[in-house]
Amino acid sequence: MALNNTYDARLVQQETAVGAGVQILLLALLGTAIGMGPAGWVTGLTFAIATWAVLSRALHRSGLRSFGPANRVTLGRATLVGGVTALVADSFESTPPVTLLVGLTAVALILDGVDGKVARRTGTSTALGARFDMEVDAFLILVLSVYVSMEVGPWVLLIGGMRYAFVAAARVWPWLNNALPPSTARKTVAALQGILLLLAGSGLLPYAADFGVALLALALLVWSFGRDVLWLWATSRRPEQTARAEQKVLELAAH
Repeated sequence: MALNNTYDARLVQQETAVGAGVQILLLALLGTAIGMGPAGWVTGLTFAIATWAVLSRALHRSGLRSFGPANRVTLGRATLVGGVTALVADSFESTPPVTLLVGLTAVALILDGVDGKVARRTGTSTALGARFDMEVDAFLILVLSVYVSMEVGPWVLLIGGMRYAFVAAARVWPWLNNALPPSTARKTVAALQGILLLLAGSGLLPYAADFGVALLALALLVWSFGRDVLWLWATSRRPEQTARAEQKVLELAAH
């Protein structure tokens, strides 16, 4: 039995290494297609190595014996996000290939709705998979906000940085780590961020429209985070309500 566990663990780790290899292959293809400069290469390689290292450590700590089909979809999305990251970094040195950047981002956003469905249909939903999916989403939004900020203004960085600011704040105020109830509105706002930022960065709209689209994305995000923070603060003031809320979240997650 121990041999089987070790073998399965190695297979899981090998899949992350394959993901890093595919990421490097994508960078090579992009480099050949557009003549990507040093900034794009360094950023893309750093993303590939960091993703491999963090994911490998998380898998080792979780003890998963199978990577799972949903995580493979998310890993594919992460590979596309790595390509987008490299293109955005390269845009600081040269004119960005907007069509290519939009295409990679669009596919990554479309696949965002696939991995969750795959996990539910195959019964392979895990806490690690949900966290992996969330981190890929958050990083893509950060990268897109950097790209759009170069045209619309540095205030757009608030969109990409808000989730990381929330995580940092939770280290100071632990009540921010309490469980939140499921929310369709929260999921909708999160999904719209990538779509709106992609639209603002596509070059299809005039500057005023890009500004408006980015401002709408920020307003929706502020509303969503603000609502959640107020709910967490209110429940933290009433410990018994917090316990009931967390129990309700666990019950809903079980169904």
